[in-house]
Amino acid sequence: QVQLVESGGGLVQAGGSLRLSCSASGSISTFATMAWYRHTPGKQRELVAEITPAGRTNYAGSVKGRFTISRDNAKNTVYLQMTNLKPEDTAVYDCNNAHPFYQEDWGQGTQVTVSS
Repeated sequence: QVQLVESGGGLVQAGGSLRLSCSASGSISTFATMAWYRHTPGKQRELVAEITPAGRTNYAGSVKGRFTISRDNAKNTVYLQMTNLKPEDTAVYDCNNAHPFYQEDWGQGTQVTVSS
């Protein structure tokens, strides 16, 4: 069982940047499309960005042009570079396989809070 540990969140002012990391205790399959998600209390988890094994990326419209997802398979780590952050980006961010059938247990996530 792979354990996912997210880090890099924090409190930042609007317009600021953060870089999130998602480290896997085991090996992330090089064939896995990995994704970052976010959720807030009372709202469904939302897919923010995903990256295929070949490095193709896809983003939610609300973050396109501001967020960049990347991966380092050798380090079993997926990253999310977030720039020009907005208060509406405030959420708990976590990562997992993009395909629900192959998802691991969810980690604790990392809190991102953007102040206006």
